[in-house]
Amino acid sequence: MNMKFTIPLIVFAALAGLMLFGLTNDPKLIPSPFVGKPAPQFTLPRLYKPEETVSVSDMKGKVWMFNLWASWCVSCRAEHKVVTRLSKKEKIPVIGLNYKDFGTEEYGNEALKWLEVLGNPYYAVVVDKDGMAGIDWGVVGVPETFVMDKKGIVRYKFTGPIYQKAADEILSPLIEKLRKEEG
Repeated sequence: MNMKFTIPLIVFAALAGLMLFGLTNDPKLIPSPFVGKPAPQFTLPRLYKPEETVSVSDMKGKVWMFNLWASWCVSCRAEHKVVTRLSKKEKIPVIGLNYKDFGTEEYGNEALKWLEVLGNPYYAVVVDKDGMAGIDWGVVGVPETFVMDKKGIVRYKFTGPIYQKAADEILSPLIEKLRKEEG
């Protein structure tokens, strides 16, 4: 066969294969290199009491969720009711990481207003003013939610706003399963 036709044919086949691969994958599932590994460490100030900090090690022995959000994030507002219901239903501690949320006078003003209006489902709210903790966790954008087991291992990452069906069919069963595992 003539090389003049072979190279374009190979390029076409490679592109068709990539497109087929892309069409068969769920675009909502963004793999995380952290799933199955220890949660990235952080020690961050609390939103309500900046002189106090919260760290991953504070959560050892508990199944917990880590929810990254910001007051400027429309999708975060959409998922907030679902996170609130999930935290109450499952009685699971959720650490909310307020990600790069700049207020008018002092950092956190907008976040405080947001939680005052929508309610606070969080066990603790920590502040990631410079976004470094988000980078350490491989955040693509807010909202993102991670589920950790009792040993502090990341067991699941949910990218984008949690919707009720995902809470009911993915997160609740996972939380129940993790609680039954030894810590």
